[in-house]
Formats: sequence, C-alpha cells, structure tokens
Amino acid sequence: MAASVAHDAPRVTPLKRGALVGVAAGTSAIGATYLAAFLGHGSAGWIPAVFVVGVATIMVSMMVLGAATGRGIGKLALPFAFTWLLLVGGIAAAHLLPSASRPYFLGLPPAAALILYGIGFLPILVLPFAYALTFDSITLRPEDIERVRAAGEARERAR
Repeated sequence: MAASVAHDAPRVTPLKRGALVGVAAGTSAIGATYLAAFLGHGSAGWIPAVFVVGVATIMVSMMVLGAATGRGIGKLALPFAFTWLLLVGGIAAAHLLPSASRPYFLGLPPAAALILYGIGFLPILVLPFAYALTFDSITLRPEDIERVRAAGEARERAR
C-alpha cells in the first residue's frame, strides 16, 4: 500500500520547480534588502531595485504555482509576464516619482495613484479574464476527473 501512495504523490514538474526557485530567489532578494537596511546600508542604490524585483518575482511565482498543471500554464504565460513587468515597472516608476507633487491624479499624488490604479487595479482587470479564457485548457480534463475517481475508489477498496 505504501508503494501506491508514493505513486499517487504529485509530481514536481520543471515548471513548478522553476516557480519554487522563483519564490526562493524573491524571498532571498527581499531578505538581502532588509539585512542591508538593518546593517546600516539603507541608502545603498541597489536596495530598491532588488526589493522590487524580489516582490514581483514572488508574486508571479506564486501565481504560476497555483495555475501549473502537468501540462504547464499554456497561454497564461503571457498574462503572468505582463503582470511581472507591470509590477516591476510600476513600482520602479512610483519610486522615481515625487511623492507629494501636483497635479493630483484622481485625487491622489502621482506615485500613490500609480501604485493604487496601475499596480493594484490593472492586474484585477487582466488576470481574471486570462484565467477565464484559459480555464478549459488548464483545468481538469474528463480523463483527469475519471483518473481521480478511480484512485478514490481504489483507496476505498484498499481500506
């Protein structure tokens, strides 16, 4: 019975392994920026760039982990790449904008408006449509559902 349990264990695909590496790399990047700040190097020029890339990498890597199937992520690669570029570019641009300059954009200073409307709102418009358009191709196929049912029945019979 232990052999069948090991056989039924989920397989870590190269895509999932890459996403896990992305999570680890992003976490390490953010950790390095915090460590540098704690050690008194908070004004080092590399810190904001490394932090931004780390945050974007973790976020998109988590999306890839959630969407990855044995067949990959298919057409979601483009929206995920767009989201990563939007996060890196938007946060970098907001970092370069003056924080309290005028004119305001929809009631907010430009940097805050970019973060809220660009980075916060734009992915909400893009990603749900991308998931909806690719739902049939990346979710369980009928043969996958049948395989899961057969595995459940086999487990019940083994009890």
